[in-house]
Amino acid sequence: MGLLSNTVSLTAFDVVGAAPQQDFMPWIEAQLKQHAFSSIEHSSEELSLGWVELDDFQARDFIEPGAWWRENYVTFSLRRDQRRLPAALVKGELKREQDKFLAQNPTFQRVPKNENEELKELVRTRLLTRVLPSPTVLDVLWDTQKNQLLFASASKRSIDDLVDLFSKSFTGLRLVVKHPVARARSVVPDAIAEALDATLTTAADAPVTQQIEQGSWLGHEFLMWLMYQTTNSDSAYRVECPGPAAAGEPFRAWLDERMVLGGSGSEGVQKVTVSGPQDSFDEVCVALRQGKQMSEATIYLDKYEHQWRMTLKGELFQFGSFKCPAVKIDKSAAVEDEQQAVFYERIHVLEEGLQLFDTLLRIFLQHRLGSEWENIAVSMRKWLDEC
Repeated sequence: MGLLSNTVSLTAFDVVGAAPQQDFMPWIEAQLKQHAFSSIEHSSEELSLGWVELDDFQARDFIEPGAWWRENYVTFSLRRDQRRLPAALVKGELKREQDKFLAQNPTFQRVPKNENEELKELVRTRLLTRVLPSPTVLDVLWDTQKNQLLFASASKRSIDDLVDLFSKSFTGLRLVVKHPVARARSVVPDAIAEALDATLTTAADAPVTQQIEQGSWLGHEFLMWLMYQTTNSDSAYRVECPGPAAAGEPFRAWLDERMVLGGSGSEGVQKVTVSGPQDSFDEVCVALRQGKQMSEATIYLDKYEHQWRMTLKGELFQFGSFKCPAVKIDKSAAVEDEQQAVFYERIHVLEEGLQLFDTLLRIFLQHRLGSEWENIAVSMRKWLDEC
């Protein structure tokens, strides 16, 4: 699913580095064209990776600015075409070629290594020309004012492809995943920013892998706190972080439906998945008392008549199955106007959902880093023992 679908998986990045100060948009246009997707349909190549336009994965010219530049947003898609050869088919074709070689060379009992490698390459090349590539298209939303980027995937391979091609395309810029520590630093109030830094053993400029490792507690504790809030409060909050929703607007947030917990056992990492509507989180509490930690959970957000649902992956703060309120289309509008309207409305509800999540994280950090946390932690442990 893409950014314009009601449900999408999201990974957030910060765009860091030095970009041209002048002619920024023409520079982006030139880089998109230079690294645009190139079809391999009529070739024997196995893989092709490049940029295409957001609204049409066949379009790769980037001629019309309105197709990729909308106010402060740059929008495009990462297209990856790859041919996949069934192993059984390759093995069968190779066996036929090997038998043919041995029939033509009766003095050999087996195909020599060098000849066998050549036969493998011959078979692969022949089969690749007969197999159509399978396309994968993943949308990108780059906010050039905030220097932030949303990518419509949580797949490690797709993320690696994006990060690599982005750095090659936009020289001087690179993507840094908005991991829990980075997101916490972006939403924490100034008054307790030092308190957050005091809980971390890595600096803001430390390698990302170190920050992710040292900040792993953020995901576990945030989800644990939200589960406690779900069963021991009215789940009511007010908007604090900037975004489309007005400051002070009420909303509700709670956990439900699906939780994933993990922990180390004698046979390695063990995972427990709890699914279905949760009344008292009994199964989750049992797993937590056994020493497991919550690594993933489904969060619901309500504001007036609108609802968002997302599955938070605690390790990197990625959002799986991020479902937003449905975007209504004006049937009387022209096609081009309709596309523009759908785009801006869709981005509005996406950013509002992320704004509510950031507010929830900010409220957690205020509790977690505040003087009352010790009492809250005691109440949480007591509740866990009794549930």
